[in-house]
Amino acid sequence: MPDDERPDEERGGGGIAELPVFTTKRMLQTGAVVLILLVGIYFLFPKLVGLGDAVGKLGDADPVWIGVAVVFSIASYATYIALFKAVVGGDDLRLTWSETYQINMAGVAATLLFSAGGAGGVALTYWALRKAGMRRREVARRMIAFVSLHYAFYPLALIVFGLLLRTGVLNGENSVELTIIPAAVAGIMLVLGVLVTLIPADVEGKLMPHAHGAHTRSFVEWASRVPETLGDGFRFALSLFTHPRKGGLAVLGAAGFWAFSIGVLWASFHSLGIHVPLAVVVQGFFLGMVANLFPLAPAGVGAVDAGMIGAFVLFGLPEETVFPAILIFRLVSFWMPIPPGVVAFFQLRNTVHRWEAEGLPIDRDTGLRPAPAGSTLQKVK
Repeated sequence: MPDDERPDEERGGGGIAELPVFTTKRMLQTGAVVLILLVGIYFLFPKLVGLGDAVGKLGDADPVWIGVAVVFSIASYATYIALFKAVVGGDDLRLTWSETYQINMAGVAATLLFSAGGAGGVALTYWALRKAGMRRREVARRMIAFVSLHYAFYPLALIVFGLLLRTGVLNGENSVELTIIPAAVAGIMLVLGVLVTLIPADVEGKLMPHAHGAHTRSFVEWASRVPETLGDGFRFALSLFTHPRKGGLAVLGAAGFWAFSIGVLWASFHSLGIHVPLAVVVQGFFLGMVANLFPLAPAGVGAVDAGMIGAFVLFGLPEETVFPAILIFRLVSFWMPIPPGVVAFFQLRNTVHRWEAEGLPIDRDTGLRPAPAGSTLQKVK
């Protein structure tokens, strides 16, 4: 029996290992680095470049618009959780809304540990789903589908708004560098995503007849898992996207997350009396978020801030107005959700301990833990 289909107790090592990155030492180290970055970015940098006291300008923000930004932020996380439940927590693995909330909000805290593409959140989610009883390959398939569907609207938005800005349909700076080039790169990303769906489901079966020798066959068996899982995940995401009746909640969740996140930024500008064309807000948001891939800054601290500030400056907005607006956006959309995310992490650990205390064997056919009456984890009959 393949290793990822065997129950944890048969693999040795006492079951699925604890998530290694969540140690007290690591949390304290990361917290210290983030604190230093915050002081440098929000207090020292504005003074060095002549922007004055950017933090002090928060006192001029309209509290009503700040409240609107907070509401948009809550809605963005709610739709993100809905997307996760529809793609990962539904079907066979019936996670409750409470369990889904814990996994996702704990992932918010986990992003403090890694920056690139939210790797900390991905690691924590993998750990939680494995603890829930899902097989490794199924976890990978669901997470690939989740991430690909989630980010599908990223290139779509860059293409649509880039073209609308360039053609003058929407008002705003329409230079080629800010419209057509991002749209072209986004188009390449979409084409690559579609090509991934063409990877055959049985790569191993197609390659094995050409493998000679035990070592070669073993390598083919191992290497074929990656493209097979990748193709399965992208096809699953595409099936949700193209069948609204089946994946309506997932699609609405993915689109809603980006829409409400952009709403936070839009309200942040308005809180300071800055009126920016909506198309510029959308394009600047997505161009700035590319900096989140910078791997050295915890949670993208500094990279995303600088990326967004730079994007909107290129769109013609003055630095002294962009900086405090981006500061408000980051405070509301990123820093405010972290405390409940930390609480959710400890709630999730208690939930995982409860799952483990139930001591239920993993079903060898489905790779899931069948649940007793009244349990939150249920096996589909």
